[in-house]
Amino acid sequence: MSSKPDILMIDPMPKPITERLEQHFTLHPYESVAKLGDLAAKIRGVTTGGGSGLPREILDALPNLGVISVNGVGTDKIDLEECKRRKIRVATTQGVLTDDVADMALALLLDTLRGVVASDRFVRAGRWGKDPVPNSYAVKGKKLGIAGFGHIGKAIASRAAAFGMEIAYFNSRKQDDSAYPFYPEFKSLVEWADVLVLAVSGGPRSYHMVNKEIIEALGPKGFLINVARGSVVDEDELLSALKEGRLGGAGLDVFAHEPSVPEGFYGLDNVVLQAHRASATIETRNAMGNLVIDNLIAFFDGKPLLTPVV
Repeated sequence: MSSKPDILMIDPMPKPITERLEQHFTLHPYESVAKLGDLAAKIRGVTTGGGSGLPREILDALPNLGVISVNGVGTDKIDLEECKRRKIRVATTQGVLTDDVADMALALLLDTLRGVVASDRFVRAGRWGKDPVPNSYAVKGKKLGIAGFGHIGKAIASRAAAFGMEIAYFNSRKQDDSAYPFYPEFKSLVEWADVLVLAVSGGPRSYHMVNKEIIEALGPKGFLINVARGSVVDEDELLSALKEGRLGGAGLDVFAHEPSVPEGFYGLDNVVLQAHRASATIETRNAMGNLVIDNLIAFFDGKPLLTPVV
């Protein structure tokens, strides 16, 4: 590249990644559409996170945009059809974060059933020896339903199998490379499962797929683990079910209006909360950031994207 293309940064990146970006590109941190001014016409590429995406008003304001490189796997907040129409290329960091997200799903599952964090609070509050110690739930033998059986769903299954769980899945289509039972109807899987893990993509198709009916089907002895998107779950119904004992427990890495979390969750011992950290290991975040850069470099060098979506 003889000159540095102008790149709009929607989300900040770790310092080492930002420094490497600056070696190849001229970076412009995003403030608002109104403040883009004459810069808008110069922007050739965008970096963003899966949670932020690229709102349509920003997309429409960039007439010469050629590529969007996403630091994550979510594209539900990017108008992919409009990108196709305008021939804007889109890449994600698919494949890089699979193992860490699967690890977080299992961590939340184990904590939710075994009450690790709740017991930690119990001990720290000086209640041990004064109050009865609540029992937790065994993991071995539980029936695990996985909604979304792509790379992450399959990685979750392989980990859960090591804990002696019985596994089945719901997906848009049967996976021929898997011997696990396939449920074409989501509710049927939920009715079968003791634990439901969400690993589906966000967007309109999965919006509130976990609603009151699904929560009731999972029931007071059932557990919900969400490492997908907050939009997949009706948060109000989930909170009510947890408070009223209509659901056994939940482990949540994602929320509908991040970073805002309904305060009703805070005082509940049957829910484990994370700050959307499933892929947030030093190793994976560095790999993700470098893949964001490598996709941009490939585009501006006229080469195929490494991990294209559009």
